[in-house]
Amino acid sequence: MKLFLILGLLLSFNTFAAPVNVNTASAQEIASSLNGIGLKKAEAIVEYRKKNGKFTTAAGLSNVKGIGDKTIAKNKKDIKL
Repeated sequence: MKLFLILGLLLSFNTFAAPVNVNTASAQEIASSLNGIGLKKAEAIVEYRKKNGKFTTAAGLSNVKGIGDKTIAKNKKDIKL
């Protein structure tokens, strides 16, 4: 029973996440708001943004190592610029 409760909490974590501006948010905010983006990938987004400037499209996130088109597509409604 505990296993089901823990699984339910883990799976619903990002269900309640709010949209996030990838040009201004911290790595922690990005990680907690986008499905399939953990803290390491979120840190890579912030680092890429610092080196290359703001993202102009959501598709620009694919320039960050480890972030592909499928991840962008499933988060499209939550990615703000």
